[in-house]
Amino acid sequence: MTITFDRVTYSKLLSEIAPQAIETEEEYDRLLKVAERLTFAKNTTPEETALHKLLVTLIEVYETENYPMDKSLPHEILQHIMESSGLSQADLADIMKSSSDVVSEVVNGKRAVSKAEAKALGDYFKVSPSLFIEG
Repeated sequence: MTITFDRVTYSKLLSEIAPQAIETEEEYDRLLKVAERLTFAKNTTPEETALHKLLVTLIEVYETENYPMDKSLPHEILQHIMESSGLSQADLADIMKSSSDVVSEVVNGKRAVSKAEAKALGDYFKVSPSLFIEG
């Protein structure tokens, strides 16, 4: 069964959220809340996935312009995501399909994330796997 993209449903989502280039902190906060809700939603529709990608792009542009920062290391990003989503290392072991020892080393920056682990993390958190690869 092929899931098709419904332009009418997507148009309704767009009209509800009304995303646009972010100019203010208030608009940034509003779109960030919507993006976070979509990030952790289960069973998102193709239209919600498309909206999420659009919002993430708008947010990234705003953050790059307004909050320049040094690049975080993969294990720092992973620690932040774990903290903000309430996940434990045991939860990560399931997501990464790795042992608790490997996850502990990764989280503490003593071991790099493999490409397969980065893909699993990216799929789970709905972010680019490149966040978890150093370089």
